[in-house]
Amino acid sequence: MEAGVLFSGGKDSALAAIMLARDYGVELNTCVFDPDREVPAVRAAAAALNLPFRRRVLGKGLLDEAVDLLLSCGYPNDAITLVHQAAIEILSREYAVVGDGTRREDRVPRIERSAVQHLEMTTGCSYVRPLLGYGKPEVERLAGRLLVVRYGETGIIGNGDYEEEIRRAIRARGIDPASFFPPGHLQSLVVGRRET
Repeated sequence: MEAGVLFSGGKDSALAAIMLARDYGVELNTCVFDPDREVPAVRAAAAALNLPFRRRVLGKGLLDEAVDLLLSCGYPNDAITLVHQAAIEILSREYAVVGDGTRREDRVPRIERSAVQHLEMTTGCSYVRPLLGYGKPEVERLAGRLLVVRYGETGIIGNGDYEEEIRRAIRARGIDPASFFPPGHLQSLVVGRRET
């Protein structure tokens, strides 16, 4: 059975993919808004995991909706969750199983149980989050044992996180995105897989 995993190229989505690959044929999916945006570092991360990779385009309409929501709320959580849920819904049309790397403490993106149940009932897919029972220390330990990971700030690290394009779209409206996002937020990027 095939599982489509949302993949930013970071350690969390990579660990989720490794766990799911034990039982499913995993295909990694990175979502971008701009059809011209390439994600070579994310492609390289997928190659390091030896898993097939697809870049999917969510479109400018969803980006505009996310930016409008962020600006009206004053913080990014709801906007990022909106995008994440849209990405899950897109994958649910194609895969029997859809997964991501959300952890126990993650506040964003966070898909509520009722939304998960609705998705599964209306599409017939199963939405799985292998890391949901794992706290940050255990995820870090597993990542250190299984993956070679590089860290850097959003926009510099080159992963497939939604945030980079959202920040760029806010800046294009003449607004400084720094006031909406926590400073010094580190992202991860998988650059290799360790032999275990």
